[in-house]
Amino acid sequence: MAILSVNAGSSTLKFAIYPVDNSVVQPSILVGSYEGLEPNGSPTLKYGYGGELKSMPLDCISKDPFTCALTQLKELIFSLPNMPKIEAIAHRIVHGGSVFTQSIISTKSILDELSKLNSLAPLHQPHNIEGVRAFAKAFPDIPQVLCFDTAYHKTVSSIESAFALPAEITSQGVRRYGFHGLSYQYIIGVLLDSSKRAKDRVLMAHLGNGASLCAAVAGKSIATTMGFSALDGLMMGTRAGSLDAGVLLYLLENGYTHDGLEKLLYKQSGLLGVSGISADMRKLRDSHEPLATMAIELFAHRVVREAGAMIACLEGLDVIGFSGGIGEHDCQLRQDVCEKLSWLGIKLDQELNQNANQDQITKISADDSAVEVWVVPTDEGLVAARDAQMLIGKH
Repeated sequence: MAILSVNAGSSTLKFAIYPVDNSVVQPSILVGSYEGLEPNGSPTLKYGYGGELKSMPLDCISKDPFTCALTQLKELIFSLPNMPKIEAIAHRIVHGGSVFTQSIISTKSILDELSKLNSLAPLHQPHNIEGVRAFAKAFPDIPQVLCFDTAYHKTVSSIESAFALPAEITSQGVRRYGFHGLSYQYIIGVLLDSSKRAKDRVLMAHLGNGASLCAAVAGKSIATTMGFSALDGLMMGTRAGSLDAGVLLYLLENGYTHDGLEKLLYKQSGLLGVSGISADMRKLRDSHEPLATMAIELFAHRVVREAGAMIACLEGLDVIGFSGGIGEHDCQLRQDVCEKLSWLGIKLDQELNQNANQDQITKISADDSAVEVWVVPTDEGLVAARDAQMLIGKH
C-alpha cells in the first residue's frame, strides 16, 4: 500500500508517493510536480522515480490543464513498475479556521465549509479545495484526506492568538492562526530526533516564496509570525508581510479597490515589489541592480526583526532550524541572519554552512556556539501521508 500526497496550487501540482510498510509510512519513492498549469501556460511534468529524473511537456489542447495533468498522473502511477496500490490521497489545505484542528477525511460539507475561508488565503485555499474535488473525481474509490497548515499552531495560547479588536469582531473567528504547520511539524520532528536540545526552545524558519517563523517549546508551537491570513509577518516572494493598517486606509482613500489591494498585497509586493525584478532570491543574488540588493537586505532584516519577537516569547533560544527554498539553499542568508543574532552566542561553522547537505538535516553551528543551528530540508508531504495513514488505519 502507499499514500499519495498532493499540493494543488493555482498553476502547479506537487505530488509524492510514500509506501506503507506494517502501518509505517516510508520515504517517498516517487516525487514530482506539474508547472505551467495556468491559462496559456506551458504545462510540464518533472518527476523522479527509481533514481531517474525525467521531464516532459504535457500535451493538453482541448481540456483544462489541471484535468490533463490528473489524467497523465493517473496513467503514470499505474504504468510505473513495482508501484504499490494507493490507499489514500493526502491533501495540503492551507487554512482550517477555528474548526479543523486535525486532519480529517474529506466530505462535500467539509469542503463547502472550508471554501468560506478562501478570502483568507486566496493564493492557496481555493486551489487546494478544487484540487481535492478534482482528485475525488479522478480517483473515486480512494479516500481524500485533508491536512491543515494551521493545525500545528492549535497549541498557541489565547493571548498569543488574540487581536486587540472589539469582541463582536473577534467572536467571528478573527484571530491569529499561523501557517506552514505541516512543514513545522516535520522540522520539529527531525530536530527532536537529531538534537537533545530541540526539546527546549526552538526557532524554526520556513523561508521560501511563502515565509514565516515559529517558536516551539517541547515540540509545540507557542508563537508564529503569520496570523489571520497568510499575509502577516515576514516579507515574502510577492507578499509584503506585516504592514501598518494605515497604509491600507491611505490606499483606499486614493482609489484602491478590494481586488486592487488583494493583488498588491499577495502578488506585487515582497521581493518582487521591492526589487522590481523577481520574487526568486537566486535571480536577485545574480543581479547587480541596487534594488535587488535592497530587497535581499530587507528580507534578512525582517527575518532578524521577527526572530527577536519569537525569541522574546521563548525567553531565550537553544536551537534554530532553517528550512524552505531559501532557508535550505541560501547559505549567505543564513550567515547574515546568524551574524545579526550573534549577541545570543550563535557561531556558524562557515564550511558546514557553505556545504550544507540539501538532502538531509545538517548541523552548521560551531562546536562552541551557544545555540545550535541546523538546516532541515522539509517534507510536508510525509507529514500529510502519516496523518492519512493514521486516519485510514482507524477506519
